[in-house]
Amino acid sequence: MYELKTLLPQFDIKLPTCMYDLKNVSLSADPATSTSSGGCDDTASIAMRQEKVLQQLEALKAQLGKIRADLGVCGKTVQHTTAYQNGGLKEVPLKDIVINGHPNFIPYALLALKNAWRDLYTVNVKTFTHSTMADIGPAAREFEAKLAKIPVNNALPNINVTLIWKNCEHTEMISSPTMYVPIYGEVNVIRYLGRVGPVEYRYEGSPLCNEIDLVLDICYQLLRCSTHKAQVAMVRLLDKRLQQQQYFGGSQMSVADIGVYSSLIRIPAITDKDLTPALLAWRKRAKLVTQI
Repeated sequence: MYELKTLLPQFDIKLPTCMYDLKNVSLSADPATSTSSGGCDDTASIAMRQEKVLQQLEALKAQLGKIRADLGVCGKTVQHTTAYQNGGLKEVPLKDIVINGHPNFIPYALLALKNAWRDLYTVNVKTFTHSTMADIGPAAREFEAKLAKIPVNNALPNINVTLIWKNCEHTEMISSPTMYVPIYGEVNVIRYLGRVGPVEYRYEGSPLCNEIDLVLDICYQLLRCSTHKAQVAMVRLLDKRLQQQQYFGGSQMSVADIGVYSSLIRIPAITDKDLTPALLAWRKRAKLVTQI
C-alpha cells in the first residue's frame, strides 16, 4: 500500500500540575502488578463505600417510615392521577398552576368547578392583577368576590390556582414554572383540571370520552364565533348533543357541562330566546350544581 506522510507533527504535551492525579483502576490483572499499583485495592474500596451508602439509605428509609407511622400519615399521596381511573395516563405528581386571563374573558369554569367540587376536591384560587391592567372592571371584581365566598377545605385533595388578570389575547394556563409551555383556551384548562380533579369528573376512561371531548370542542368554536348567527348555530349543535339526557355526560354532571355553562355565561348575546326548551331545562339543573 502507499505510505502516507504525517500531516501533523509530533508535539510534546505537558500535562497541568494544578490537578489531582487519579490512579488507573483498569491496569493489568496480573497480581504482581495489581498489588503494586493499588488497582484492586481502589476497586474494593469503592465497592465498600457504595455498600456503606446503600446501608445508610436503607436506614434513612426505615426512619422515615417510622415517623410516617407515628404521625398516622398514609404512604401514598392523593394528589396524583391514576392509570386505572384516568384513561391509562402515567401517574404523575400534581403541580400548582398559573392561569393568565383577560377581564373581558372571565374563566367562569373555575368558579363552576370550585362549587361543583366543594365536597370532593378543593380548587384554591388566588387572584392578582398584572401591571398591564389599569382596572379589571366590575364583572371581574364580582367574580373574585364569588370565588372568595366558597370555603377552602384543606382536608380534601386540592390544587392551588393562581389567576393573573393580564392584557392577553387568550386564556392561558402554565402547569410548570420551569418550562413555559402554555395551554391555550378555557376549554383546554377544563380538560386539564378534569384529569387531575376528583375521580367522579375524570372522563378519559369513560365510554362517553369522545362525546365529552366533542362537546368541549363545540364550546371552543362557540367562543370564537364572530356573528350572532354563527353562535346560534353552535347552540343548535349543543342541543343535538344533549338529546334526551339530563347532562352532556349522561345522567351525571361532567366537565362537558362545566364547559357549556361557562361558555354561555361568557356570551351575553345568547339569550333565553336562542336556547331550546331542553337547554333551558339543562341550565336550571346545572345552575343548582355550579351555583353561578
